[in-house]
Amino acid sequence: MNQTIAVIIPAYNEEDSIALVINEIPHIVDEIIIVDNNSTDQTSARAKNAGATVLHQPQPGYGNACLKGLEYLSAKTKKNQPDIVVFLDGDYSDYPEYLHQIIAPILSQNAEFVIGARVKSLREDGSMTLPQRFGNWLATSLMRLFFNSRFTDLGPFRAITYNNLLKINMQDKTYGWTVEMQLKVLKHYIPYTEVPVPYRNRIGVSKVSGTIKGAIFAGVKILGWIFKYSIK
Repeated sequence: MNQTIAVIIPAYNEEDSIALVINEIPHIVDEIIIVDNNSTDQTSARAKNAGATVLHQPQPGYGNACLKGLEYLSAKTKKNQPDIVVFLDGDYSDYPEYLHQIIAPILSQNAEFVIGARVKSLREDGSMTLPQRFGNWLATSLMRLFFNSRFTDLGPFRAITYNNLLKINMQDKTYGWTVEMQLKVLKHYIPYTEVPVPYRNRIGVSKVSGTIKGAIFAGVKILGWIFKYSIK
């Protein structure tokens, strides 16, 4: 049975990278959805020119952009909704061609949620900042401690079946989006796995790890979600 695939990419001022990302997504994908998170550059125009569906979300926040994409999918008729939803970043730090590997465990029915794990041996030097590496280590260590989790990364490149995406009822509007998804996957006993993926230096400056304020806010959000679920 063929599985339909939608890709959601939040994007804020990614005019130099967005077309590269779109053009390297495998042709097995049925729709590429770019959610322009109030960019002030040519992100939307370049995404449209590259053939993507472009949505606009003026409310800032990574989660807000992702939720806009989900809102768009939920408005489709049931027969036009995807079987699998893939998320990745618009800054060209992920390798879009690895989408085949990301969805393979779902297609083989060995998992229903897959994380692209940015393992050290496949990461380009400097592609993850010290706050990112520490945040990943702390969050995954706490998830292992509290929930017996096997996650090793909070990587943005991920895939989930659409039915499970509806079931977990995502809510976070900012930097806690990735860890909220993983915690809810654990809570709902959704079969999951990780696939090692390469990771490179992004084009442009990170809106999160590139600033002290962004890194601190992201850390607080991530820890907040973990402790919220640990006391339930």
